Amino acid sequence: MTKSGTKVGFIGLGVMGAPMAGHLLAAGHTLFVHTRSKVPPALADGGATICTTARGVAERADVVFLMLPDTPDVEKVLFGEHGVAAGLARGKAVVDCSSIDPIATRGFAQRIAELGCDYVDAPVSGGEVGAKAASLSIMAGGSEAAFARVRPLLALMGKNITHVGAVGDGQVCKVANQIVVALNIAAVAEALVFASKAGADPGKVRQALMGGFASSRVLEVHGERMIRRTFAPGFRIALHQKDLNLALQGARTLGLALPQTAIAAQLMQACTALGLSQSDHSAVVQALEAMAQHAVAQEQAQA
Repeated sequence: MTKSGTKVGFIGLGVMGAPMAGHLLAAGHTLFVHTRSKVPPALADGGATICTTARGVAERADVVFLMLPDTPDVEKVLFGEHGVAAGLARGKAVVDCSSIDPIATRGFAQRIAELGCDYVDAPVSGGEVGAKAASLSIMAGGSEAAFARVRPLLALMGKNITHVGAVGDGQVCKVANQIVVALNIAAVAEALVFASKAGADPGKVRQALMGGFASSRVLEVHGERMIRRTFAPGFRIALHQKDLNLALQGARTLGLALPQTAIAAQLMQACTALGLSQSDHSAVVQALEAMAQHAVAQEQAQA
């Protein structure tokens, strides 16, 4: 699509937001950006227009994407002073790719709808690797018409794009995703700590498991991180802990018990106590290693 096509805004240019916005720019869209930190040079030099406020983005763009850390951040960017809502005109659209509270999402969508604009919640999964590769899984909630309108833009950032249902259902799906991922990370971590403590080579154990029913994307990617000791964040423990808290809050509201999710949340809390909140969520293994007084592998195994 040429730059005469869609005028797109992107607010939140962090570890995942920056490459996501970059794909929109590379596809030829006119891009307006705003972020709390410095705009990455690839975007600034690539032709993105830097706006000083979220309102400025909304005034210029037809579709505004958000990629922010938590529910209060989204609320502030949307409805705070100089926020998105102040710059919207009837017929525009807001797409929130953040992972936040589904109930709050529905409230935000109602307020945006009252301005005559579409709202789609489209949280993503795949971490920094998926964001850079434009291979994210995207779970969208919103009307059929709103989803159809923004799907071509989402397709520039992800491969598995699913319209889950009404507004908020995308966020429900993302919470479910985070439950599965957290429990898988914990399982892989326990397995590798056990194997290493028992005297087996954790790398060879992982290789063997990759060929069987225990194989998973987490075992492939994060199992390798645990062995190679590469815990630079692709997705920070603090953010995953926030998502598990959303799951547990929702469970209380629904009268559900999520015992394994609660255990995973406590492992992440243990990591926070160890000063690891900004590490990749694969560093959950370090909480288990602290309890076992045994590391899966030595730090010099890095490459």
